[in-house]
Amino acid sequence: MPEQLAKGANHPLGAASVVVELATAAAVDVSALLLDASGSVRSDADFVFYNQPSAPGVTFRPGAPRAAASVRVDTAGVPADIVRVVVVASLDGNGPTTFGAAGAVQASVRDAASGTDLVAFAPPGLGTETALLLLEIYRRGDAWKVRAVGQGYANGLAGIATDFGVAVDEEDEPGPAAAPQTAGAPTPAPAAPLAAAPRTPSVAVSPSPSTPPAAPAPPPAAFPPVPGAAPAAFPPVPSAPGTLGAPPSAPPAAFPPMHAPPTAPVGPPPAASPAPVNLDKGRVTLTKNQSVSLVKSGAPPLTCVRMGLGWDPAKRGMRVDLDASCIAFDMHGGKLDTVWFGSLTGLDRAIVHSGDNLTGRGEGDDEVIKVHLDRLPPQVAALVFTVNSFSGQKFTNVSRAFCRLVDDRDNTELVRFELAESEPTTGLLMCKLTRSGDTWTMTALGEFGKGRTVRAMVKPAREALLRG
Repeated sequence: MPEQLAKGANHPLGAASVVVELATAAAVDVSALLLDASGSVRSDADFVFYNQPSAPGVTFRPGAPRAAASVRVDTAGVPADIVRVVVVASLDGNGPTTFGAAGAVQASVRDAASGTDLVAFAPPGLGTETALLLLEIYRRGDAWKVRAVGQGYANGLAGIATDFGVAVDEEDEPGPAAAPQTAGAPTPAPAAPLAAAPRTPSVAVSPSPSTPPAAPAPPPAAFPPVPGAAPAAFPPVPSAPGTLGAPPSAPPAAFPPMHAPPTAPVGPPPAASPAPVNLDKGRVTLTKNQSVSLVKSGAPPLTCVRMGLGWDPAKRGMRVDLDASCIAFDMHGGKLDTVWFGSLTGLDRAIVHSGDNLTGRGEGDDEVIKVHLDRLPPQVAALVFTVNSFSGQKFTNVSRAFCRLVDDRDNTELVRFELAESEPTTGLLMCKLTRSGDTWTMTALGEFGKGRTVRAMVKPAREALLRG
C-alpha cells in the first residue's frame, strides 16, 4: 500500500521517473507546470497539457476511454533552473461543475519503471473549486521530493495558469469598455468604443427657413447590417440609471443612413432588395461571406443551438490538434467573454464547450460549442467562432474544415459551411452569429490569420464584425 499523505506533508520521491495518476468518478483533466525559482513558468512552453503534451522531463499521457490522463516526470530530464513541477487537476466541463459535486479525488504517484505505488493523496474538504493544485515534485538539494498541496481555485485551469505566469486569455490591444462580466471572467481594459468614429464622413444639410428642423437621426449601429437582410438594431443603452440590460419598451430603431444623400436627377425607382434567406426551405448551405437569418415562418424562435466544428488531417495517419473557441462581443466590439479549452463555460453557462479533440480523426464534429440563445445577456450582440492551432500546425495540414449549426431541441441541422481552401496559418475565423432584436443571423467567414491562441483571435474577430 502506498503511503497516504496529509495535506502539506512531503515524502522522498524514491524514483527517478514517476507517473502521477488520478482516480475520480467525474471527468477530470490533468496538466503540469514547470516552475523556476521565482515560482513562475519561464514561458508558455512550461505549461504541459493535452494541447502541449511535453516539456523537458515532463510528459502528458492521454488516458484510455473512461480513464483519467496522467503526467510523467523524468527528473533527470528536468532543466536545472526548474525547481518544481506542479501537477494540476481541472474539471473538463462535461460533468459536475465543482469538485465538491464531483466526489472523492485521489492522486497517486508510482514508479514509472516498476509500477510500484509510492504515495497517494486525497484532497480534503472540496467545495466550489473547479481546479486544484494537487501535488508538487520539487528539488531538495540533489534529491527530489513530493508534497501534497490540495489548493483549490474557483476560476478553473485558466486561473491557475495565469497565477503562474502563463498568458491564457488577454487581448492583443485594449478593447472598449464592456458591460459587467460574470464572476471570474477577466475584465477588458476600458477604451473608446470602436464605432465612435463613423467610417463615412457625415455631411450636414441645413434646412430651408420654411422647413421645420428635422429630428436628429439615431446614432449609427456599431456592426453593419447583413446585405439583403432586414436592418439590424441592437438594444440601445438605457439612459436611466439602474436599468442596464433592461429590454427596450419599443422596437429599436433601424440603421440610419451614414450621410445625407446627394441631390440626383429623378429616375426609375431602384430595384427592391432581395428577400433575406431564412430557414423556410430547410437546411441552408453557405459559401464564404453568405448569411442566413435563423428564423422559420410559423416556428418558435431558436432557444438553444450547437455549433459543431470539424476537420480531418490532410494526410492519412497525421495527428492534427486544433481548438475551437467562441468570443462574445457587445455592440461596440468590446469583448465580453471567451469560451475555449482552458475555460469551457462563459456568460453564466449560457455558452458551454464540449472539450478538446486531440487528433482530428473520426467522422462528425470534432468539437461542439452549445449556445443557450435565450440565456445570453442582452448586451451580447455577436458571437464569433474561431479555430486555431495551439501547437503551431498550419491549416495546410487540414482538409474538410467545416462548421454546422444544429437546433438543440430536435437535433436538426440548420446551416452548414464547408471551407474550400486552406492557408499556411494557425488561426481561422470560421463564422459569426449576430443579433438583431430577437433574431439571429449566421454568416460564413472563412478568414485565415495568425493566432495560436484565442486571445490572438480577438482583434481579427472584432475587425470582421466591424467590416460587416
